[in-house]
Amino acid sequence: MNIILRNWTEQDAPRLASLANDPDIAANMTDLFPSPYLEEHARGFIQMANSHDPANIRCIEFEGEAVGGIGIHPQQDIYRKNAELGYWLGKDYWGKGIITEAIRLMLPYAFQHWDIERIYARPYGRNLGSQKVLEKNGFTLEARLPQTIFKLGQFEDELIYAFRRDRL
Repeated sequence: MNIILRNWTEQDAPRLASLANDPDIAANMTDLFPSPYLEEHARGFIQMANSHDPANIRCIEFEGEAVGGIGIHPQQDIYRKNAELGYWLGKDYWGKGIITEAIRLMLPYAFQHWDIERIYARPYGRNLGSQKVLEKNGFTLEARLPQTIFKLGQFEDELIYAFRRDRL
C-alpha cells in the first residue's frame, strides 16, 4: 500500500478543507474540530501542525494525495510518559486499510521521537471501525467508560485503547 506520513503543506489547505468538511468526520471528533470545516480552518491547522519539531501531527498521503491526518499528542506532568493518538480519514477512503497502515507507521515514529511508554486512543463506543484498526495494530482495550461523552445531543461511551513501547 502506497501510504506515507509527511508534514502538511500550505498547498494541502484546499484538499484538507474539502476532506474535513464532512459531518461524518466531525461526528467522530471532539467539538473543537470545526464543522463546517473551511479553508481558513485548514490554513490555521497547517500552521499549528508545522509549529512543532519534530512534527507530531502528520498528513496521511495515499497514492500521492492527502487523505487524512494522524497525530501523537504527548501528555504532561504525571502523564508525561503517555501520548494520545488521534486520526481521521476522508470518507471516500474508509475501509481500504489506510488508517490501519498509518497507525502502523506512526507507532515507531512516536516512540523514536518522544520519551513515552504508552500511546492511547479514545474512540467513541459506536465507532466500531476505529476500534478495529486499533486492535489490528495491537492496541488493547483498557477501559470502557459508559456515557461519558456528550456529542450531537446524545451520550456516548468512551473507550480507552493503549499500546505500550515493549510491544513494538
